[in-house]
Amino acid sequence: MFVDSHCHLDRLKQNTEELAQTLAFARQRGVEHFLCVSVSVKDYPQMLSTVSHFDDVSVSCGVHPLHQEDACDYDTLLAAASSDKVIAIGETGLDYYYSEDTREVQIQSFIDHIKVANETNKPLIIHTRDAREDTIALLKQYKAEHTVGVLHCFTEDLPMAEAAMEMGFYISISGIVTFKSAEELQAVTKAIPLERLLIETDSPWLAPVPHRGKPNQPGYVVEVAEFIAELRGISVDELAKATTANFYRLFSGIKPNS
Repeated sequence: MFVDSHCHLDRLKQNTEELAQTLAFARQRGVEHFLCVSVSVKDYPQMLSTVSHFDDVSVSCGVHPLHQEDACDYDTLLAAASSDKVIAIGETGLDYYYSEDTREVQIQSFIDHIKVANETNKPLIIHTRDAREDTIALLKQYKAEHTVGVLHCFTEDLPMAEAAMEMGFYISISGIVTFKSAEELQAVTKAIPLERLLIETDSPWLAPVPHRGKPNQPGYVVEVAEFIAELRGISVDELAKATTANFYRLFSGIKPNS
């Protein structure tokens, strides 16, 4: 069985019936759980309402680094993220590729998220792009010893992945790994220890081959798994079992399907 460790079901812009069909398709393909990730605390209540009908969907709460127009203060973030419904903090992080001009705002938001993760004892979901040094430095400076998390949709280099894993973080790979242009990422994906690997879709974006150009959806995490398994020379079943076990180990607030 597979898990989609990072998707944005509310961003699919589907009504309840359409979303139910999308998740049913994923379940038919062996996907047993979905983590719907917040990009805005302001939009979190609506996101929660969208997915609350589905027992196999969990949620996070946070502000994406490229959504700083929706930034909130520490107390507001803490109050929202303290809900029992929230199993992770984020996504948060730093993105200097698309938004270098908001660097200082991003950094303060990232620090706030790390502190909230420390206080709530919930994992961090981190987005990082062209901000390797600052991301690792801030995690080393502010994270508590018990705080763990994941660098999601990873596209950076192996030394950054190794630095994160040394601090107890997992590395999540999306459909980008299936792209012909992703040779460096493919090499990194082969090198990541299996016990530190997660898989995701990041839907509705970044559909894997052979679905490129279409809206992504959680069922396509199977193509991500198949590609990585072939890349690493292992069976899809072994890849699925390992990444699913890793998911439930990291997000311990979610109970595995029996």
